[in-house]
Amino acid sequence: MARLSSGYGGRDSLLRLLAHFFRIDPPLLLALLLLCATGLVALYSASGQDLDTVLRQGLRMAVAFGAMLLLAQVPSRSLRLWAPWVYAGGVALLIVVLVAGDVGKGAQRWLDLGVLRFQPSEILKIGLPLAMAWYLSERPLPPRLGRILVAVVVTAVPCVLIAYQPDLGTALLVCCSGLFALFLSGMHWRLLLGFVAIAAASTPVLWHFMHDYQRRRVLTFLNPESDPLGSGYHIIQSKIAIGSGGTYGKGWLNGTQSNLDFLPERSTDFVFAVYGEEFGFIGAVLLLLLYVFVVLRGLMFAVGAQDSFERILAGSLSLTFFFYLFVNIGMVTGLLPVVGVPLPLMSYGGTSMVTLMAGFGILMAINSHRRLLA
Repeated sequence: MARLSSGYGGRDSLLRLLAHFFRIDPPLLLALLLLCATGLVALYSASGQDLDTVLRQGLRMAVAFGAMLLLAQVPSRSLRLWAPWVYAGGVALLIVVLVAGDVGKGAQRWLDLGVLRFQPSEILKIGLPLAMAWYLSERPLPPRLGRILVAVVVTAVPCVLIAYQPDLGTALLVCCSGLFALFLSGMHWRLLLGFVAIAAASTPVLWHFMHDYQRRRVLTFLNPESDPLGSGYHIIQSKIAIGSGGTYGKGWLNGTQSNLDFLPERSTDFVFAVYGEEFGFIGAVLLLLLYVFVVLRGLMFAVGAQDSFERILAGSLSLTFFFYLFVNIGMVTGLLPVVGVPLPLMSYGGTSMVTLMAGFGILMAINSHRRLLA
C-alpha cells in the first residue's frame, strides 16, 4: 500500500512539474480539451459525418493549442511592452482590409496572403484588451473622465472599422472587450449609466447606418414568423431543432433537422442547435456548466492577479469569452438577433479558434506569474 501511494504521489508530482515547466493550468486545460472534443463530436454529425471536415478542424485545434502554449510562456512585462504595438498593428491591418481586402459572402473582411487567409479583426479581440489594460493601468485608478473619453476613442476606432466591413458581430465583441476593461478599471457607476443612456439614445442613428440585411435581422428577431422561409428561417429551424431534443436528446447522429438539411449553417453559427437536438436539455446544461467553469477559472486568475494591468486584462478576456458564448446561445435560441457569432471552441473555423486559445494562453501566463511570486 505504501508503494502504491508513493506511485500516485509521483504521478501527481510529475503533473505539477509539467504544469510548472510549461506554465499551464491543468484544470483549465482539461476543460478546454473537453470543449474541443465535444465540438469535434458535434461537428462530425453536423457535417454529415464528413471525417475530412473533422480532421481539418482537429488540425486547426492543434495549431490553436500551440498558440496557447506559446503565449503561456510570455511574461507579464512583455505583454505590457507589446500591448500598444499589437493594437496599432491590428488597426493598421483593418485599414488595409478596407483598401485591398478579399471579399467573401458579400463582406470585405479577409486578407489573402497566398499561403494564409485570415481576418485581421480577430487580432483586435486580443489587441484591444491588451491596449486598454496597458493604458488604464499606467495611471491612477479609477480613471477620470478625460482618460475614460480617450479609452472610449481607443475602443471605437477598431469597432467602426470592423462594422464598416461589415461584420457587426465581431464589432460588438471587440467593443464589449473594451467596455469590460473600463468597467474593471473601477469606472464610477454613474459614468457607466451615462454611457449606457447615450448608447440607447443613439439607437436611431445606428439604425440609419445599418445595412438592409442587418435591419431585417432585427425585425426578424422581433417577429420570426413574419418571413418563415426567408430571414426568419434560421431562427425558426434552430428553435425546432433544440426543442425537439427534449430532455435526453435523440442520440448522437440521430438529429433530423441537421441530417435532413433543414438547419442552415449547422457546422458554424448554429452548431449548438445540432448539439441540443442530439443530446437534449441534459447535454446542453452539462455543456453550459463546462463553459461557466472556464469563465470562472479565468475570473479567478483576474482576482489573484498581482497588478492592475494583469487584473484588467484577465478579467476583460474572461468576460469577453462569456459574452461570446452569451451572444451565440442567445442567437441560436431566438433570444437575440442573428449576428453571425460562432460558438466558441465548437464551431467550425480556424482564425477564431486560434484567437480564443491565444487569450487562454495569456490567462495562463498571468496565473503562472502569480504562482511564481507566491
